[in-house]
Amino acid sequence: MNDNKKETKDIKPINISNDLKKSFLEKMYTIRRFEEKVKELFSIGLIRGSTHVYIGEEAVAVGACSALDKDDNIVSTHRGHGHCIAKGAELKPMMAELLGKETGYCKGKGGSMHIADLDKGILGAVGIVGSGLPIAVGSALSSKYLNNNKVTVSFFGDGASNQGTFHECLNLAAIWKLPIIFICENNSYAITVHACYSTACANIADRAAGYNMPALIVDGNDVEKIYLSVKEASDNARNGGGPVLIEAKTYRYEGHWIGDPQVYRDKSEVDLWKKKDPINTYKNKLINENIIAEKDYLTIIDRINKLVDEAIEFGKNSDFLSIDKVMDDIYT
Repeated sequence: MNDNKKETKDIKPINISNDLKKSFLEKMYTIRRFEEKVKELFSIGLIRGSTHVYIGEEAVAVGACSALDKDDNIVSTHRGHGHCIAKGAELKPMMAELLGKETGYCKGKGGSMHIADLDKGILGAVGIVGSGLPIAVGSALSSKYLNNNKVTVSFFGDGASNQGTFHECLNLAAIWKLPIIFICENNSYAITVHACYSTACANIADRAAGYNMPALIVDGNDVEKIYLSVKEASDNARNGGGPVLIEAKTYRYEGHWIGDPQVYRDKSEVDLWKKKDPINTYKNKLINENIIAEKDYLTIIDRINKLVDEAIEFGKNSDFLSIDKVMDDIYT
């Protein structure tokens, strides 16, 4: 193991309250239900354009964003709904945006891959692989310049780690000791190509050594390990410790996009990962720890299902942007 890498067992243990643990479960299920409904709406033609769901990766977004302060910033990816929800985005304007309605976060002009809420530190999802990394580094540079104690998280996939922006951004962040956390959500596939065919190193975290940057490999299905890792990294960044690269080993149950035939992987591989489902595993953990009972989980499900249904109705009942406003907001 390279000197710059840490194992999760080396992360400083901190107490996680029962209320916070319950919120982990609720947020993960909220993302799952939202995405399941997005699939349904896409299949009947109410959502248009390429859409990428986050089903299976919920623990990464929830663990990471729960470890941040309200004023901290995140930059998301083309698979960004989960990050936005975990950072506090509201379901109604999110769903309205996906439905192309004026009440959406971007007035229906951005759609699935361009949701942003600057008030909540969501600097935006991006549709081009690797393009969020420079935005995140710019955010971290501004935080250091302004000395405002903010940390920025850049989410990206294993495919983005083969883009030039990844290497340029890690290099600059290390040189300038910027308050940024790079989180690679390694779900093994860049669209249809397995990482073993596209990436020379065994782990994305290995690449941090080239920039004298600490790195960490974390089980992306373990929401508490993600939380503890990002909490330590964010505390270190606020104290001038500079950037860190966290590689979360995770998996997407669905195809790259809704409708992807998935001929590049076996169903048995997907089924194997589903046995380690982050939501079911964590629900059972909380039940075994007597933090919740099965009936409590059913109550959570019922409440969140209603919230997502309300968001869908809000979006459906909202108006499309009028033609005279289509060109608004292009220039500032």
